[in-house]
Amino acid sequence: MSTPAPIQRIVAVGAGRMGRGIALAYALRGQAVTLLDFKPRQPADSARLEAEIRQELRATLEQLADLGMFAAEQIDGYLACIGVAPLSEAAHVLGQADLIYEGVPETLAAKTDALGRIGELAQPDALIASTTSTMLASDLAPMLSHPERFLNAHWLNPAFLIPLVEISAHPGTSEQTLNRLQSNLESIGKVPVVCGCHPGFIVPRLQTLIMNEAARMVEEGVASAADIDKATRYGLGFRFASIGVLEFIDYGGNDILYHAGQYLSQNLDPERYAVPDIITRYMESGRNGLRSGQGFHEYPVDQQQAYRRDVLARVLGMLDHIGLAPARAEHLAKETQE
Repeated sequence: MSTPAPIQRIVAVGAGRMGRGIALAYALRGQAVTLLDFKPRQPADSARLEAEIRQELRATLEQLADLGMFAAEQIDGYLACIGVAPLSEAAHVLGQADLIYEGVPETLAAKTDALGRIGELAQPDALIASTTSTMLASDLAPMLSHPERFLNAHWLNPAFLIPLVEISAHPGTSEQTLNRLQSNLESIGKVPVVCGCHPGFIVPRLQTLIMNEAARMVEEGVASAADIDKATRYGLGFRFASIGVLEFIDYGGNDILYHAGQYLSQNLDPERYAVPDIITRYMESGRNGLRSGQGFHEYPVDQQQAYRRDVLARVLGMLDHIGLAPARAEHLAKETQE
């Protein structure tokens, strides 16, 4: 098998929020990208849309510059990396693309139409990735030719800031396609993760449960919306920005989650808080995480102290970032004075 050419020409199909966010993500790394409007419009309407897009992108870049992400003098350079093309140029733009992101509305009709046309106009070896958050790659793959070069790439908004991109392949996706997309995303500073062809990817499945439970707590009068959001930002969200969810289970112990789940199941809802079989199996086999050396991850005895220190460093780094580590700040200030 010949080595594929480097990915150089990138196209984001669909001029909405996701397409614009992906375009910015590449532009911020100096990578040229074309934002292709996939709706039929009169020339005057296309010109107005392009003006609107460029105005919005400039406003976003100005805000990022004001927040210190880069110097304001760099804005024009980033904008120059982004081209905007109307539907009338689709054959030319897609025919030269190495990587195409489909980001049309989340309806089956829109996806069928867009992917069918993209498949016809793109080169046979061009990577094609849908940014859908709801449809399976296995359901979308039959809509285009050469399905081996197709998979899902779920970006999280704002796409130009959030590092994570969830990649979901279908059974016919080639390994080369998966590897090429991962490498390309890493080249612009993204953190790709691979998940199976199942509904909800990783993040949507987790966050949907959290959001529903938060709304339920407001409804039940457990706490105010303001306090629930504060608890999320400074507790739940803060914690899981420092440590992964399964890593956190290991850190505390699978048996701790088992007993907590049992209590909540008995006192709140037996279905919502049912303990997964894997937690029960792990607890019964003594696979309780960090203190036993094995849980969802492995923790060799000779590496455990270094691991604990690393976790503390991550948490302190987060505290420093939001200005909530006064003791550490005072210590550093005293060292500086001395």
